[in-house]
Amino acid sequence: MQTATQATLQAPSTRELTLRGIILGALITVIFTASNVYLGLKVGLTFASSIPAAVISMAVLKMFNDSSILENNMVQTQASSAGTLSSVIFVLPGLLMMGYWQGFPFLQTLLICTAGGILGVIFTVPLRHVMVVKSDLPYPEGVAAAEILRAGNPKEGEGDSGIKEIVAGGLLAAIVSFCTNGLRLISDSAGYWFKSGNAVFQVPMGFSLALLGAGYLVGIVGGLAILFGIFLTWGVAVPYFTSLHGIPEGLSYIDFAHDLWKNKVRFIGVGTIGIAAIWTLLVLMKPMIQGMIQSFRALKHSDVKSTDETEKDLSPKSMVGIILAAIVLIVLALFDFIRQAPIPVEESIILIVACTALAVLIGFFVAAACGYMAGLVGSSSSPISGIGIISVVIIALTLMLIGEFTGLMGNPAGEKFLTALTIFTGSVVVSTAAISNDNLQDLKTGLLVKATPWKQQVALIIGCIVGALVIAPVLSILYHAYGFTGALPRIDMDPAEALSAPQATLMTIIAKGIFSSNLEWTYIYLGIGLGVILIIVDSLMKRVSKNRFALPALAVGMGIYLSPDVNMPIVIGAILAWFINRHLTAHAKRKQIDAGKLHSKAERLGTLFAAGLIVGESLVGVLMAFVIAASVSAGGSESPLALELSDWQTTGELLGLGVFIIGVLIFAQRILRAKKMIR
Repeated sequence: MQTATQATLQAPSTRELTLRGIILGALITVIFTASNVYLGLKVGLTFASSIPAAVISMAVLKMFNDSSILENNMVQTQASSAGTLSSVIFVLPGLLMMGYWQGFPFLQTLLICTAGGILGVIFTVPLRHVMVVKSDLPYPEGVAAAEILRAGNPKEGEGDSGIKEIVAGGLLAAIVSFCTNGLRLISDSAGYWFKSGNAVFQVPMGFSLALLGAGYLVGIVGGLAILFGIFLTWGVAVPYFTSLHGIPEGLSYIDFAHDLWKNKVRFIGVGTIGIAAIWTLLVLMKPMIQGMIQSFRALKHSDVKSTDETEKDLSPKSMVGIILAAIVLIVLALFDFIRQAPIPVEESIILIVACTALAVLIGFFVAAACGYMAGLVGSSSSPISGIGIISVVIIALTLMLIGEFTGLMGNPAGEKFLTALTIFTGSVVVSTAAISNDNLQDLKTGLLVKATPWKQQVALIIGCIVGALVIAPVLSILYHAYGFTGALPRIDMDPAEALSAPQATLMTIIAKGIFSSNLEWTYIYLGIGLGVILIIVDSLMKRVSKNRFALPALAVGMGIYLSPDVNMPIVIGAILAWFINRHLTAHAKRKQIDAGKLHSKAERLGTLFAAGLIVGESLVGVLMAFVIAASVSAGGSESPLALELSDWQTTGELLGLGVFIIGVLIFAQRILRAKKMIR
């Protein structure tokens, strides 16, 4: 068996953590953080930024003769925090949805994101030796990033194609997004509605190229599971509920069906997602605990200090100091948050101590859990939402006990404050979990290219700080431009244009339900029951087919919970990836060429083009938010660039469909160029 050190790509270089690399990494971090915040709020997904960051880094640093694979690795390590720290949006917007915040306070947001991210880095450092160096865990994204770095190494001569794919995808998605969200020339979705008796059905479609790219990355198993969730929602549940009731007077059957989905069926998705996330954690619990025990055992018996730079982590003294600094930041954030509530000083101190302890202790355990899950299934597939749900439940139950003891639970204002404090504290835990996901992937990449671990850990901490500086302003701009579901900054805003922030909505529903005891438990229990059935079916399918087929309950739950015009482009992207893979396999067999190399090249082209689609559309969304915010501030329209076209809805939908089909064809053509590259 080949060891990790035998698989290294290049000897160590002294040019590794450089000033120009830090500046470049910071710029990439800003761009990808803004993109991920927008995408996460819109659809509940974020994209892994390591690979596109590595490609951009190689393209820029190639202008310098003394650049190296190690310097590129440091840039992607720093920038990778953009795809992970932005996961704080899965919880934090809940404070606006429940009406506790009217915006995003910069200092509080900065402190919790920075502290949580730093803890995520430090808590996983002791796990590196056993979970990365001595482990058989695959770390898919970490290995893929190493391959991209190797391909872009000037000595190996393949590094000129990657940046073109990101730019091409970005330009295509940016132009389409501008025509859609800026000029309002083409529609972003369409749906065919019909009735059978009183039952209302919908065949939905969405035209987002960013979500098409996300679907390509999700893959066929997740895509078909989401499609099944859509069918259960709009082919079974919504028709069933609409058939039980007559359509209220003055309400169209389309609006009636949509209201039933929003107020009833969607909670079935909540239960399915929750039980699926908990099941995933339970499945991984045993090997995760074993990995932790082995890691700390190895750390305890490590008496000889290594002189090899590729084996050096941050020193224990540095780690303790950084952890204490992060705890101070958490205390400051909690103090600033709690002091605004009209409660006695003694109760404030109790809550600060309790929430700090919860954030650090839960963060420590979820860091180990997420580190293991990232190694097993990849950062993109690691159930951060499940971690968030469990964290929110634990924090809420603890604070409810404190509230009963202090009397805060005796009035609605106290319940609202404790609910808000639960979401605020949970945001620290989610930040920790997200970065721990990323750190071990990056350390795996570093192991394969013989990087210095402690320098990577420093780079990621820098990335956390830069990302934290960006998140609050981007969230504020997006909120004031689009609003969130259930939280519109202005009365006259169109709720249909609001960003759904699905995970934050879910966390808020759970937290509020625990404190007020008025959660929609009937439909959540239905979702839990459905989730249990899906978990059993998934296990049987995997066993019978030897892991060829699966039906992941989490993806089915997302198909129920998310809006169908968001889900459908993801499904199309997943199906596109499957058809292309089948075509390439047949081509390799027909031409008698290496199928592995062909698929590897195609996957690289597809991944980078998909990343470009996501970044292009997301950045236009962010830029349009600035334009809208400026227009509204000046007393202008919320659609300042929109073309005033009368009777345009049907035409816009047809244009949207046509442009989307062209986008699919271009996407496929860019990937199939791999056939010409591998002969």
